[in-house]
Amino acid sequence: MSQKSYRDAINECLSQEMERDETVIVFGEDVVGGSMSEGGKEASGGVFGLTAGLWTKYGDNRVFDTPISEAAIVGAAAGAAFAGMRPVAEIMFSDFMGLCMDQMYNQAGKFKYMFGGKAKTPMVVRTTIGAGMSAAAQHSQSPYAMITMMPGMKAVMPSNPYDAKGLLASCIRGEDPVVYFEHKLLYTDQGEVPDEPYTIPLGKGNLTRQGKDVTIVGLARMVNLANGVADKLAEEGITCDVIDPRTSSPLDEELILESVEETGRLVVVDEAPVRCGMARDIAGLVASQAFEFLDAPIKTVTPPHTPVPFSPSLEWQYIPSPDKIEAAVRETLEGV
Repeated sequence: MSQKSYRDAINECLSQEMERDETVIVFGEDVVGGSMSEGGKEASGGVFGLTAGLWTKYGDNRVFDTPISEAAIVGAAAGAAFAGMRPVAEIMFSDFMGLCMDQMYNQAGKFKYMFGGKAKTPMVVRTTIGAGMSAAAQHSQSPYAMITMMPGMKAVMPSNPYDAKGLLASCIRGEDPVVYFEHKLLYTDQGEVPDEPYTIPLGKGNLTRQGKDVTIVGLARMVNLANGVADKLAEEGITCDVIDPRTSSPLDEELILESVEETGRLVVVDEAPVRCGMARDIAGLVASQAFEFLDAPIKTVTPPHTPVPFSPSLEWQYIPSPDKIEAAVRETLEGV
């Protein structure tokens, strides 16, 4: 397998899926990029460089920029999917999904139910999440819990390049609306990724570390921090299961419950706020369905319930850290 970045894995998947299926189209704010600049079209290939080369290869009819209107972008995607296309629409920052909430919550997510199961909505909305770039409160959030709670919508958050390509291919080939969350700090991460197309099923989590003492569940970038903590603790003889759910809707409940039944302890790490978030959701799942297996209280490691700070020093205090994850693991081992 070749070494690829998270960014390149996504770009390669988009290109391969467009080549495989002519109904796949890509659009959003600046996905072509540079059309009004001195370098001309594709001078930038998108604000994060994710769609570079697609316009050159597939042209205006399949790759095009849109106005700065999240409502129009997602509304167009829902309509195109309903009409038989497979749109991949980009919302530059997930922070602005509130502007297209009706198009997802009341339209795309409900088409199948409102039309007796006869309607298909193979729509993918790609968007970014995550703090750590001093992008301030309006460009640094991780609101995947909002999508997770919407019946009919799927939520995907890959933590590494291999998963980024395989999960995106499954999203594009599927028949349901999906929001695909990309953590901005992962774009340069490297990993082994096959050159050929492949898929990873949605709703199937990944056990990234195996152990017997504590189960750690992380989401998106938090998986990588949890892996580092597990590796460090293993040097002391403390071994951890680390679970990457990959998707929060559908959620691989079976994998989480089976792990906790073996370890008797749970730590959930989430970059999103704790109130009504995935950390509490997973903790509630385990408390309600595996309480008799718990040997210590469940611990959650999350940011405080505040907007993301702009100040770099405050921002890095806000984001869950390896030290905080390690402390939570040790507390569960002490039964605190």
